[in-house]
Amino acid sequence: MLKFRFIIFCSFIFCFLTNKGQIKLSNYEVRWAIRHPFDAIKIKRHLKDAKEVYESVKISHVLDTFESGGKLDAFRHCYTMAFLIRYVHLNKLRTLGIAHEKGNKTNFYKKNNEFGERADSLSCEMDLRNNELGFLIGTNYQKADIDELKQQVINQIKAGQAWYLKRNQNNEYVTCDNRIIKLSDYIQKWFIPKCLITSNE
Repeated sequence: MLKFRFIIFCSFIFCFLTNKGQIKLSNYEVRWAIRHPFDAIKIKRHLKDAKEVYESVKISHVLDTFESGGKLDAFRHCYTMAFLIRYVHLNKLRTLGIAHEKGNKTNFYKKNNEFGERADSLSCEMDLRNNELGFLIGTNYQKADIDELKQQVINQIKAGQAWYLKRNQNNEYVTCDNRIIKLSDYIQKWFIPKCLITSNE
């Protein structure tokens, strides 16, 4: 019986870890999968559907084109959590989201990028806040079809309920008092004085 459980456990973890196209999981996410193998397999099964919706929004340019730090980034986090809450309990998704951001901090020190940029403290805070909006939308629209759920997330972002990082007209990150941030000055620094603003600003 113990051997059977071990085989099932390893199968679930393998499926979760080999999600095609996903950045290598951090030790924090691996530990989450070990604790929640059945939920890991559910995420493996349904995450590709959330990614397809994200790609459709990316192509449409209905928000913006910034996969890191922009409203498109906010959509990815909001929609993914709103969708996955249909299959995995909110508290487990929240701990997975936290594990992912801890992994981003580890990747920062390893000099790894995600969507073309290295994570920093405010980008992780942005993601966690947008995850929370996703939980709220997903809870309120659990029976909605995919198009309605997508539109609800877009509407909430346009209404200013999500968060993104401020840029100037040249698409450069700026501080809250509009000073241009030279990212080359912060290569080894976890905190960058970017400005986290609501998504209708």
